[in-house]
Amino acid sequence: MRRILAVDDDKDILEIIKYILEDSGYEVDTLTEGKALFDRIKQHEPDLILLDIMLGNLDGRELCKALKNQQETKNIPVILISASHNPGVLTQAGSPDDFIAKPFDIDALLNSISRQLKSAA
Repeated sequence: MRRILAVDDDKDILEIIKYILEDSGYEVDTLTEGKALFDRIKQHEPDLILLDIMLGNLDGRELCKALKNQQETKNIPVILISASHNPGVLTQAGSPDDFIAKPFDIDALLNSISRQLKSAA
């Protein structure tokens, strides 16, 4: 079973994401703050990370850059999710593998996850 780590400071969004993904056959771990991201990755070894851009006082884009710049995590697909930013983040250094705008379409989310997991395999 493929493992997904969903990171968002909105617990309601995380519940929805967890429900949708578990119903689709994924094992899902959730995290409400970015500070614990690297520890959680070491503990659970996710196959993919869904990462909100606005995480309280942390910026998901910066966390994504840090993930993509470390040997241990650079190959984990990262999908950024945001209601307030545009997909221009895909062209920046340390960019995510995909971007999904909130509110997201469930099929678009599942298709993006499937695509990223296939290309990472």
